[in-house]
Amino acid sequence: MSSSDEQSLGVQQSRREFLKSSGGGIAIFVTFGGQLGLLEHTEAQGRTGVPDDFNAFLGIAEDGRVTCLTGKIEMGQGPITSLPQMMAEELGVAFEMVDIVMGDTDLCPWDRGTWGSLTTREFGPLLRAAAAEARGVLLDLASQELRVPVSRLQVKNGVVSDRKNARKRITYGELAKGEPIERHLKLKPELKDVSQFQIMGQPKLRRDSLEKVTGKAKYAADIRLPGMLYAKILRPPAHGATLKKADTSGARKVDGVRLVEDGDLIAVLHELPDVAQDALGRIHAKFDLPPSTLTEQNIHEHLLRVAPKGEVTARGGNVDKAGKLADRMIETRYFDGYVAHAPIETHAALAHIERGKCTVWASTQNPFGARDKVARAIDFSPDRVRVITPFVGGGFGGKTSNMQAVEAARLARTVGRPVQVMRTREEEFFYDTFRPAAVVNIRSGIDGSGRITFWDYEVLFAGQRGAEHFYEIPNHRTVVRPQGWSGGPHPFATGAWRAPANNTNTFARESQMSAMAAAAGADAIEFRLKHLGDPRMIRVLKAAAQRFGWTPAATPSKRGFGVACGIDAGTYVAAIAEVAVDARSGEVEVKRVLSAQEMGIVVNPQGATIQMEGCVTMGLGYALSEEVHFRGGQILDTNFHRYEIPRFSGVPKIETLLVEANDIAPQGGGEPAIVVMGAVIANAIHDATGARLKRMPMTPARVMAAMEEA
Repeated sequence: MSSSDEQSLGVQQSRREFLKSSGGGIAIFVTFGGQLGLLEHTEAQGRTGVPDDFNAFLGIAEDGRVTCLTGKIEMGQGPITSLPQMMAEELGVAFEMVDIVMGDTDLCPWDRGTWGSLTTREFGPLLRAAAAEARGVLLDLASQELRVPVSRLQVKNGVVSDRKNARKRITYGELAKGEPIERHLKLKPELKDVSQFQIMGQPKLRRDSLEKVTGKAKYAADIRLPGMLYAKILRPPAHGATLKKADTSGARKVDGVRLVEDGDLIAVLHELPDVAQDALGRIHAKFDLPPSTLTEQNIHEHLLRVAPKGEVTARGGNVDKAGKLADRMIETRYFDGYVAHAPIETHAALAHIERGKCTVWASTQNPFGARDKVARAIDFSPDRVRVITPFVGGGFGGKTSNMQAVEAARLARTVGRPVQVMRTREEEFFYDTFRPAAVVNIRSGIDGSGRITFWDYEVLFAGQRGAEHFYEIPNHRTVVRPQGWSGGPHPFATGAWRAPANNTNTFARESQMSAMAAAAGADAIEFRLKHLGDPRMIRVLKAAAQRFGWTPAATPSKRGFGVACGIDAGTYVAAIAEVAVDARSGEVEVKRVLSAQEMGIVVNPQGATIQMEGCVTMGLGYALSEEVHFRGGQILDTNFHRYEIPRFSGVPKIETLLVEANDIAPQGGGEPAIVVMGAVIANAIHDATGARLKRMPMTPARVMAAMEEA
């Protein structure tokens, strides 16, 4: 491999070597909360993790180009664009002058992972603070070089000049001088006010757009190294299966195949992936299967039987007394099935051990977690493992376990050559950590004037996120059984799925709200506004209604209109949908969706809009078609011919509205707009047909059954 190839792949290159190869440059050592400078601290303590407020670092090369280094990764959510916007704004350089390196454990500061819509609202302020302090350091250096007080200096596009004499000027690149400069500011500078923004708040085309639409973007499975082998691994037929014996003699007879039997890991490797796959098929294995009668048809009965005692997470007034005083009580049980992450890119990793160091290119949401897991698996210290994260083709919470990275590293250690592990689509479904099946029980009542008198909410197995309501209800109780969304008596692994728990909880809560509006003979939006006191939610709901052109009408109105509200990651969302339902087949056509979102200061309006559109599209899947089919621990979905994700032909007219709130810090944007999709479609179906859908996904068969019941 040439040196240029090694540099492009990031092989065995330290942080300082990287900065030097980028043009010498200046390293700004920033301080947060009186702690050590960022680079110094991460180099000293990165093996065990560092406080979150050390999640920023930047470098400036002699030519003035700025490098932003972040442990966050790019999996379609857009920080490859928005983070450079933040840095450029606070540092005082052109957006086009900021490069970014993401998810490289040797070059980037420690980060716990990319999830929870935390990149902008948690990492963003630290990045801006680092850039602001770097700007202050550079002004101090310029003051010395120009012999001009800092108070007379100004910065524009990386050039520092004297306000009274424009000929006195020096660039950030000239201040760098090709040598690292370490300096701190005693006083932490204030971040720019929104009124001063010139780059933040401006719509920017995503930087990875051209690469991705032309197919030039590199993912973990696209990385190639000389001498690498493709691995195919023996997998069990069901979760909980135990291997009794394996006859590998057939695989050994295939020319060029390397067979590895390392405890629980049996793999065949070859320079050609199809040959490795053929050799794998020649292994005759026998497994003991665990007895189980669970399927997607009876799983909810099982969950109701085994649910643990709940914990009250919110309470007000007296629910039991208020229940006796309600003029009308509505008691409903809602169901949700298992949902797969189903990313277009399956899990992949390439591992290479050379000169005592293991480098892994991995499709992962948490590079540092992958590094530590690999280190433990191959008995290396963490500083001898480097994880590099190329583009990730979708994660949604599902690319966090890093099993493929561990497998690739173990095999590379055994055979002494680079090894790539890439899951098949069947393996992707099998090893997914599904969004858990769940049950929600709601008892609620209204009085003669149509006001909610009490709200008794209990969620089983989905989790707490989004469970607590935001309406003004005098008597209420929220019970969560259990607190988390993973573990428990599921027949396979479950875990976080884009806005974990909130999709299920919002489906139940907002369906119940519309059911109460119907019972009161009220318009669904007016009923909600009647019970709202939060000005942010009132603002976003009114904005959505106005943009949609909503006219009040009691539901069901036969128009096929639905509304739902939600809060996630600090962002407020209101969605309105229009559907048509085929009375003969139960097919639901979603014709139009308006998504209004108030997320505080918007860093990149174009990026936020794209995220909202993606949430609406992905939300159609869990609402209408996506459900995991299984028999005990055996996953019956092996590809998209059975597990149906949204297709372009089914995407409705999508309208987005960003509600301005520049007095609020930037909030999360990667997940909020998806949480309302189940409820808004269910409510639209009810408005069109009078049928209340209580289980997701709302398949044609379930729609037909609900219409017959109605």
